[in-house]
Parts: sequence; C-alpha cells; structure tokens
Amino acid sequence: MTKIKLCGLRRLEDIAAVNAVKPDYAGVILARNPKFWRAISPEQAGRMREALDSAIPLVGVFVDDDLPYMEGLLRAGVIDIAQLHGHETADTIRALSDAAGKPVWKAFQVKTPADVAAAVQTPAAMPLLDSGTGCGVTFDWSLVAGVSRPFLLAGGLTPENLSAAIAQVHPWGVDISSGIETDRLKDPDKMRRAVAAARALP
Repeated sequence: MTKIKLCGLRRLEDIAAVNAVKPDYAGVILARNPKFWRAISPEQAGRMREALDSAIPLVGVFVDDDLPYMEGLLRAGVIDIAQLHGHETADTIRALSDAAGKPVWKAFQVKTPADVAAAVQTPAAMPLLDSGTGCGVTFDWSLVAGVSRPFLLAGGLTPENLSAAIAQVHPWGVDISSGIETDRLKDPDKMRRAVAAARALP
C-alpha cells in the first residue's frame, strides 16, 4: 500500500484532523528561513508532537539548517525523521543520521534525468522527488520511470490527481501539502480524500 505523508501542518487543529484520518506520516516545516510561511517554531512542533497520535511519525523539514539544530530536535524526540530540502551534502546526511540515530530523508528537485540519478544515489534513507519547495506544481513524472529504489513523490499533488500519480509513477509514498489546503489552511476534507486515494491503490 502506498504510504502518505501530510505535510506543512501548523496548528493543533491540523493535528486533530491528522489523528482522524491517520496518514502514515505527518510533517512540519522547521526551516529557519523566514521565507517559508508554513514554518513553525520548535516549541510549536513540540506541542503538536504531544497532541499527535503516537503511532504517526512526525517528520521535520529543514532547508540548509545547521547540524546542531536538526540533531537537537531529533534527539529530543520532537521529530522522528529529518527531511532535508536544501543543498545538504551526502556528508551532512550521513553525519546527521549517525549523530541522531534517526532516519534522514533528502528532497531532490527533478528537472532532468541527472536529478533523478542523484536522488537514486543519495545515502539518505529515503529520497523525495519534488518539483520545488512547496510550489504546488507537478514535474514531468516520465522522468522517474524505471526507478527501482523506493522514493517519495511530491510536488503539485492533490486529492484529485493522487490516484493518477500513484498509478503512473508507483512511488513508495506520496507527500502532499498545498494540495490539502484551502485559503492557506489545512482542509480536513481534502486531507481525508487524499489519504483515501493513497489507501485505494497498491
């Protein structure tokens, strides 16, 4: 069954909706760059972790953040997985994973076959193939045809196109954020429909 991660959660109301629909993963943006409007503070993330169903791992998303910051949140149990969306090197990925003893995922912006090749070779526990950073548009899914390594698909996914994406791309999992929002707020009905779509296909 295709895994699904609901990302960009910002409010306790979002966590209540997640607990109701039970995705495989929940995600919060912990990048400290102010341009990421979905980003929350570690303190907010801690409160959300406490409210989140303990069976649902919480993924923290970072963008070129420093190693001690990311390691600290993993070690403290605020998050269970780090997902890196910046220019982090293979050495950084290994160092964070070794220091924290937790999984590290790495996102890759896919525009060319070379981008896919880099994703396949990453030492991260899971590559994430994306169109950008929260830009809400898809990339050319034909570029990932034949990828044998498990990966997460992201970028422009919605409850309406999720079934087609899974059927065409066959990802290990899908990551959805803007596609489950209405007026910049997480929409519980869209969250429910997204999870249902992922659960309906192998």
